[in-house]
Amino acid sequence: MSDPIVFISRHRIKPGKRDGLTSFMRDATPMVEANKPRTLSLLAYASEDGSDLIIVHAFADAESFDVHLEGAGGRSQRAYEFIEPQSFSVYGPASDSALESMRQQAAQVGADLDLKPEFVTGFLRLQSPS
Repeated sequence: MSDPIVFISRHRIKPGKRDGLTSFMRDATPMVEANKPRTLSLLAYASEDGSDLIIVHAFADAESFDVHLEGAGGRSQRAYEFIEPQSFSVYGPASDSALESMRQQAAQVGADLDLKPEFVTGFLRLQSPS
């Protein structure tokens, strides 16, 4: 069994861009859901004061994370109209190519990068028990 990957990105919402960001995210999320079926979750949360956005992604394995990253540069550039990246965290044993991509992206936008490659234990339910 492959170990899961969790990717969390933290962003500052640009002043006056909260409504545009919400609209953008509500349009973009269904496209990611339809075109990236190996992405188990894409969950976006805003702070109460509307200044910060956190996006949580989950993947069953490193290959699924790799597939998700294909085309991510274009998606990210559109989002950067509304947000400024602060940090990226990758939890789990991501591939060398994914880690290099994340290092490049973090350096390009001046974001911190936190890597925790060792999965210890846990689970992710895809459905609530009935």
